[in-house]
Amino acid sequence: MTDLVAAFLFIGVIAYAVLGGADFGAGLWDLTAGGAERGRGPRHLIDTKIAPVWEANHTWLIYCLVFLWSGFPRAFTAITTTLYIPMGLAVLGIVVRGSGFAFRKVSLRTPEQRLYGVAFAFSSILTPYCFGAIAGGIASGRVPTAGNGDEVGSWNNPTSVLGGVLAVLVCAYLAAVYLTDAAQREGDDDLRVHFRDRALVAAAVTGAVTVGGIFVLHADAARLFRRLSHRGLPLLIIAGLCGVAGVAMLVAGGTHRLLRATAAAAVAAVVLGWGVAQYPYLLGTHLTLDQAASPRSTQWVLVGVACVAGAVILPSIVLLLGLFERPRIDLDPAPAGHDGKAS
Repeated sequence: MTDLVAAFLFIGVIAYAVLGGADFGAGLWDLTAGGAERGRGPRHLIDTKIAPVWEANHTWLIYCLVFLWSGFPRAFTAITTTLYIPMGLAVLGIVVRGSGFAFRKVSLRTPEQRLYGVAFAFSSILTPYCFGAIAGGIASGRVPTAGNGDEVGSWNNPTSVLGGVLAVLVCAYLAAVYLTDAAQREGDDDLRVHFRDRALVAAAVTGAVTVGGIFVLHADAARLFRRLSHRGLPLLIIAGLCGVAGVAMLVAGGTHRLLRATAAAAVAAVVLGWGVAQYPYLLGTHLTLDQAASPRSTQWVLVGVACVAGAVILPSIVLLLGLFERPRIDLDPAPAGHDGKAS
């Protein structure tokens, strides 16, 4: 039962990484789109594609927090009393990001639009970095079972920095791939090339950082390195193959659902590889899932809630994404001519 609850928790982590990650990555491309004139096209596409889902994806974050709090209260206490600084920064980033995105859309003056755009973009980088740093602190064993660990060193260390940088780069890659596909469906070849080039750059930089990260983990988190290079290796190989396939499709000009699915699968495999390498420990090598778990009656309730949430949330998100991928309907009537017919 404990493993089942942990599996449901990790499903939420993967969903937030894949769906929320693409939204966060769009902020980086918004920041680097250029001036008001040159960046108008990319920013308009980003606004159009993020608008329907920019808050909906946080459902998965709430889901994960509730499952961690209810299913593994000892771990939740240890994490929140040790990593409260990056968690607070991540929450602040989410709030500032949402405010910047919303106020920029209704601002009329260019200086205000730039101010809110910068707030949206920088918070889109800060938040995934903090989440990656939190994951690095947990995976490298810097969160003590009793909590109240080093509030600075727990997330400012080589493994956490690596996790934060990789989180930002992975989000950027996901967003660029999704926006490449969106531009293709909009029929805008200039924007397709614009985001395709950025997806290739993000993929190359992510690959280079990943290779360098091997040495970082070997020196700073030896157990995690061993687990990733043995138990988690098949999933990392799958992630690498999906990444190579995605790059090949981008170079070949392929922009269809398979491209997006390949990018999402690569990210999901990396996150799942971390979970497999971490198992059966929830914190480093000192707190197992069984030791951190809540009573069995609470776990049964969580499993029931997860099933209901899956039956309600998943179809809703699929419907939401499906509706906004359809061609738009112009509801404004065409101007009428003198004969009363549409001109």
